[in-house]
Amino acid sequence: MVVSLLKVNNLVTMDRADAVLAAAFKTHDLHPSLVQMQLCQHSFIYFYLSIAILSIILTKAVGFPHAAAKLGNQLKEHHVANLSLTIACGPYDRMSGIADGTVRIEGIDATYISIKSGPEIFSRMIKGHEFDVSEMSASTYLSARTRGGFPFVGIPVFPSKVFRHGYIFINKNANIRKPSDLAGRRVGMMGYRQTAAVWIRGMLKQDYGIDLRSIRWLEGGSDAPFSGGGKDINIPEGITIETIPNDVAMSDLLAKGEIDAMLGARHPASFGKNPNVVRLFPNYREIERDYYHHTGIFPIMHTVVMREELYNKHRWIASSLFKAFTEAKELAYRQMRFTGAMKYALPWLHNDLDEIDELFGGDPFAYGIEANRASLSALASYLLDQGFVERPIDINTIFAPVIADSL
Repeated sequence: MVVSLLKVNNLVTMDRADAVLAAAFKTHDLHPSLVQMQLCQHSFIYFYLSIAILSIILTKAVGFPHAAAKLGNQLKEHHVANLSLTIACGPYDRMSGIADGTVRIEGIDATYISIKSGPEIFSRMIKGHEFDVSEMSASTYLSARTRGGFPFVGIPVFPSKVFRHGYIFINKNANIRKPSDLAGRRVGMMGYRQTAAVWIRGMLKQDYGIDLRSIRWLEGGSDAPFSGGGKDINIPEGITIETIPNDVAMSDLLAKGEIDAMLGARHPASFGKNPNVVRLFPNYREIERDYYHHTGIFPIMHTVVMREELYNKHRWIASSLFKAFTEAKELAYRQMRFTGAMKYALPWLHNDLDEIDELFGGDPFAYGIEANRASLSALASYLLDQGFVERPIDINTIFAPVIADSL
């Protein structure tokens, strides 16, 4: 190994290299296998120790200081610096270890850009490719990647999951008592393409037998101008959608009774302020527990994607990111469970943690395909049924493979 390095780097001839090493081993009592062992190690410690050994051989034993310097410089050039990547994601506790640098990502120097608005992250990534890695709408990723031409590759990390039974609001004067009463009613949503809306429509149809064509759908902004439209979806025949003007808040329409119900990713601003705005499922937590117990689904809202160009050049980053995101999540769990003082302003936090252990086995935000197969399969089927894609989504191949996912 040592002879090869000397020859390849044109430091000495092959014959001279043999003579050099033989003299060095005899003079300094160095066994050839020792030097070869040092050079064969992948660890940086052994790497630089190898340089030191060669320097001793070349300089002290044989008198080639210029050769030692040349070899050392050439070997150091083989040290690969970490990739510098930007990661845009929400200010989640399960990401804080990445954000503050507590968790190191193998081979990567990360700049974490914390952005509260998910739609802002998605838009900046899709339209401007502003980040190397970012949070992404799950419905957008699964459907756009399946259709093709979407230059981002996902990893099976899901920073946002939310049960959605508690996000269906009604005007209490509309005489709506149960989900089936939504038939024939005017129901607003914060965009047909919104992942939360996809989940709620899917559950209404699958779990409550509601024909989505029987509802008079409207889409618009809850409390701000609407920007969620698009023409890349073939809305199923029989479903009609009316667009609410940008200067009208859907939350106000619900409070006034001009629409009967509203669903989406956020509570309407009128909820808690106007007594007429209430939940369809007042006991939503009980219903959501039962839903998870029977389906194993904690609905996935967002995933994480990388620029495809970057991934194709450095395939290893998928596993590095997956392992780091998993470590950061586990760190958040440990901090949350500290009993000396509560990390969050939740009086019954530890009682909630007991419930998490009972229901989710301690890890509600599990990553990986297998741990989320039920949720991914349901979302994929809803996207197909609701016109987002023309062929089934293959959840087994749509994410970058990560070695850590199978460990």
